[in-house]
Amino acid sequence: MPEQPVVQIQIDNQPGAAMPVMATPGSAGYDLCACAHAVLAPGKHAMVPTGLRISMPAGLEAQIRPRSGLAAKHAVTVLNSPGTIDSDYRGEVCVILINHGDKDFVVEPGMRIAQMVFSRVTEVCLQSAQKLDVSDRGEGGFGSTGIR
Repeated sequence: MPEQPVVQIQIDNQPGAAMPVMATPGSAGYDLCACAHAVLAPGKHAMVPTGLRISMPAGLEAQIRPRSGLAAKHAVTVLNSPGTIDSDYRGEVCVILINHGDKDFVVEPGMRIAQMVFSRVTEVCLQSAQKLDVSDRGEGGFGSTGIR
């Protein structure tokens, strides 16, 4: 089995800032907690700080994804889902939450607001082309394959 990449986490001294953890042994993501109070009115969004800064090896990215419970119970999700944290970024990890619900949603320090999933990045060689190869699908886009 290949060696696990090491990701360093710096935790600011702020209320609610905490080391990300996996909720269960089978979890794919590490829960992120808010470190500030915020009120999201219906239809509004806010950038919520986590008090975390990370350093990961080149070739990895961290994806910030919604927590299904917040979406299902409160219609609150990550606006730019998934948000991407590049391996060379050293600023604070923040989560852009949006409230799609019909009442205010209150974020408190220590509340689990998102999850962070690590993924390998594949570099490719981009080449300019005058014409692309043909495929069965062709230019069929949104809805072209139907719903059944």
